[in-house]
Amino acid sequence: MALIKIDAARRIGSVDKNIYGGFVEHLGRCIYGGIYEEGSPLSDEHGFRKDVMEAVQALHLPILRWPGGNFVSGYHWTDGIGPVDRRPRQLELAWHSVESNRFGTDEFMRYCEVMNIEPYICVNMGTGTMDEARSWVEYCNGTGDTYWANLRRQNGHPEPYNVKYWGLGNEMYGSWQIGRLSAEDYVKKAREFAKVMKWTDPSIQLVGCGETGWTEWDQTVIAGLAPLIDYYSLHLYTGSDDYYSNVLAPALVDFALESCRATIDRVRFNQQISHPIHIAYDEWNVWFRQRSAESALEERYNLADALAVSSYLNSFVRHSDTVKMANLAQLVNVIAPIFTSKEGLFLQTIYHPLRLYAEQMQEVTLDVHVDCKQLTLTADQERSRGSNSIAALGPFKALDVTVTSDPDGHELAIAVVNRDLEQDHTTTIQFADPATITRGQVYEVNATDPSSTNSFEQPDAVIVQERQLELEGGNLTYTFPAHSLTILRLHME
Repeated sequence: MALIKIDAARRIGSVDKNIYGGFVEHLGRCIYGGIYEEGSPLSDEHGFRKDVMEAVQALHLPILRWPGGNFVSGYHWTDGIGPVDRRPRQLELAWHSVESNRFGTDEFMRYCEVMNIEPYICVNMGTGTMDEARSWVEYCNGTGDTYWANLRRQNGHPEPYNVKYWGLGNEMYGSWQIGRLSAEDYVKKAREFAKVMKWTDPSIQLVGCGETGWTEWDQTVIAGLAPLIDYYSLHLYTGSDDYYSNVLAPALVDFALESCRATIDRVRFNQQISHPIHIAYDEWNVWFRQRSAESALEERYNLADALAVSSYLNSFVRHSDTVKMANLAQLVNVIAPIFTSKEGLFLQTIYHPLRLYAEQMQEVTLDVHVDCKQLTLTADQERSRGSNSIAALGPFKALDVTVTSDPDGHELAIAVVNRDLEQDHTTTIQFADPATITRGQVYEVNATDPSSTNSFEQPDAVIVQERQLELEGGNLTYTFPAHSLTILRLHME
């Protein structure tokens, strides 16, 4: 029998709600035909799809990154403001399309305002200039009698938007990026961008452009930007048609966070930096099928993908002292939990863990001991996206577990991903201190087959099954089904 042992006195850190964030980019049908569809009977007076808004609201999305992504490295934000019909249509090189610019800064800010979402803007460090970046900050946040602040007022928003989070470019290390830079050149350029942006609004929080967390780029950039940044971004995409290669791949997240945390701690110590530098995992997802601009990256997700997403979320919760922001890429249609047509939408399998974690997980991460079956994945068996070996990080626990509580310790949420393909695991849940469970609720995401997918024809092949937890006193025993996510919500006295 497996064992989960919980010690409420061993608190790892505070869970920042921003780890349940999202990301929208001008790519495929993410924005146009996704969150924004002018003239549709499903849209409101601003062009926002009301059915999508309802689905996004249920995710309790706290923060939204925009406008990219690769797109931002060729995007000039001034093309997307002012009268919509006068905005220029531009050739877009990142995804080989044409950008209409009908959705720009003011539309994005209106969407965030209507949805009560914190905006997070990434600036163009490819074809863009530092003056363009600092002008964007002034347009959004300026309060004085200045050109850019007055232009925002003229465009219909007299009050400042007060955008707090600003990213210093996107994936500037990549050959696919417009304006690719070496780590050393990126540091030189980003320091100057950071300087003028902070001079424009000293209250903003800056996010440095990281890679995986364990590369030479990361070491150089953290050392070079540590005095100026508040967050350091990491990106990771995983996925495989092989079940175990898919569901075990998020172990890379733990490795990345531990590696990056060590580098940040070393640099802060050596440079005597007093302010914290947190990690923003501002692009992450399962993504390996639809890889081309022609396919518009419209990935269709199955149950195995939902389990992998659940393990990503477990890693963010587990490292809540380090990760203070994470942004699933992306929100609608493009490698996304929400999939639309002209007539409606359906919720992909990965939608359900995203909703459950944001809704059920609590504010404090607790230490947890797990004793269970070990899963092995050899290098010969592994079939993973990318060049990083997941097998080298094994063996892996069949049960991937995180536990959170409210500050008073009365509400507990236990998230368990049973990654075992075939075996249910009956588990004793033991508490270090005596506690009485007065009530409990079970939320389960599962299906008979890990390859099960949702679609317009079968929107409920994978859903959340909810029921009351049967309690018999003493330690709790629960059987976690094979290939499933289970969240147990317990009220303790």
